[in-house]
Amino acid sequence: MEDEATPPVHQMAAATLTDGSDSPVQWAQFSRRVLIRTIVCRPDGGVGLSGQKVTVGGWVKTGREQGKGSFAFLELNDGSCPANLQVIVDSSVTPLGQLVPTGTCVFVEGELKKPPEGTKQNVELRVEKVLEIGPVDPSKYPLPKTKLTLEFLRDYVHLRPRTNTISAVARIRNALAYATHTFFQKHGFLYVHTPIITTSDCEGAGEMFQVTTLLSDAEKAEKELKQNPPPSEADIEAAKLLVNEKGEAVAQLKSAKAKKEEITASVAELTKAKENLSKLEERSKLKPGIPQKDGKIDYSHDFFARQAFLTVSGQLQVETFACALSSVYTFGPTFRAEHSHTSRHLAEFWMVEPEIAFADLEDDMNCAEAYVRFLCQWLLDNCLDDMQFMVKNFDKTAIDRLKMVSSTPFERISYTEAVKLLENVTEKKFENKVEWGIDLASEHERYLTEVIFKKPVIVYNYPKGIKAFYMKLNDDLKTVAAMDVLVPKVGELIGGSQREERYEVIEKRILEMGLPLEPYEWYLDLRRYGTVKHCGFGLGFERMILFATGIDNIRDVIPFPRFPGRADL
Repeated sequence: MEDEATPPVHQMAAATLTDGSDSPVQWAQFSRRVLIRTIVCRPDGGVGLSGQKVTVGGWVKTGREQGKGSFAFLELNDGSCPANLQVIVDSSVTPLGQLVPTGTCVFVEGELKKPPEGTKQNVELRVEKVLEIGPVDPSKYPLPKTKLTLEFLRDYVHLRPRTNTISAVARIRNALAYATHTFFQKHGFLYVHTPIITTSDCEGAGEMFQVTTLLSDAEKAEKELKQNPPPSEADIEAAKLLVNEKGEAVAQLKSAKAKKEEITASVAELTKAKENLSKLEERSKLKPGIPQKDGKIDYSHDFFARQAFLTVSGQLQVETFACALSSVYTFGPTFRAEHSHTSRHLAEFWMVEPEIAFADLEDDMNCAEAYVRFLCQWLLDNCLDDMQFMVKNFDKTAIDRLKMVSSTPFERISYTEAVKLLENVTEKKFENKVEWGIDLASEHERYLTEVIFKKPVIVYNYPKGIKAFYMKLNDDLKTVAAMDVLVPKVGELIGGSQREERYEVIEKRILEMGLPLEPYEWYLDLRRYGTVKHCGFGLGFERMILFATGIDNIRDVIPFPRFPGRADL
């Protein structure tokens, strides 16, 4: 039977309860409630909904008893927006003590009313019925009402989404993910899921997490050997003799045209003898430790029968689809086993990697610039309340930075030009010496964007010695057709290139970098069979969130940060 205070399921997306107002309540379609966002984020702040009955759920940000315990004020938030809904509960409705502690979850039903003149709220909820309570013991709840540091919250990664900052970051992250798919789908790109487990190293850096079952297999073998010592050769020989005997017995019965029941019983005994022999032979192969061959680990015994790793990039794999479907992109987690504790590094992070066939470096730069500008405008159009929170609490320039990037053409200079500009800088002493051939450091990248050009910069044509093997070798034989998009606050946001489509050239580049050819034979096939000019780039998704929000540490813009020594949840 439908609850009178909530509309039927098929009507929940629209209003069903009105007071004659032109702006009805919007019910959530898949939960019997009204999102707080649809009340307090209206242009009128919710005033037009006064008099309407609603059901809301959320967590208490702050709560206090008033009127000598006759009623309580609750600031309720359900995560749908930064703003809270003020909820008033009389003591006649329910005991107030269990409602007011910070962190309590409440699901309540009541009437929206316009508060008295002089209050900052536009609308408040007068509770008529408390449907559910998720209580909290305030003496044990680890997130008090006091201001908490982001570093402190990393110790409570399972509870930190309840804070204003992390919930705002989550909504911004969600908006950027939605914008990413919107941008590429709008431009005819196909979303491709690339593997997390790979046998090739995209970057050639070697800092990869290995995926193996050899350790667990060795532990299981050791445990099994302790419980059941391996059979002796005599045991195995006896089992073989028994199999032969049972086999001969079956053959004799068949030649004698014995009854079917006798033959069936004899076959069952033979089968049982064979199974026993198989088990004995398997147990005889169990040996303690990891299998070795020629003094090295024998990966032929591993799960994938070869070395396997967590991917550092989906680029190489997504190229296979670009060479068949033209415009594609992948958006997923990537991994680096780098022992770094900086504010810019994670062991697990997300990458957006488009790949475009029949396109060159200029096309790549055009796509990257359009994508970044689209993301910035999307946040301005769809996440302004959360961005205003960031401006108030973390970075006063965050919104201005988004406006500037979304509306300003990016500067484009060659790596050689960038180095010359940096070499001529006299008013600042860089920690890392500037000279042609170095990989630009973050301080160099930010100086170019924040001081020299005061806007995003795309640097292109990098020295081949500091870039990956798959980047197209330029005619000067010294540089490759690579590009990086540099932005204020973060530095490098995007790295991309035109890919080397010439078979002989890329084969030579792989060997020059000391990489084995065998794991890349499939990649070389893309150059052997129907080779095509193509390009692509990778955007570090967490870096984009850092850039947008102004938050300083990358560990605070990913839901579950993984870094050396920490992998909570």
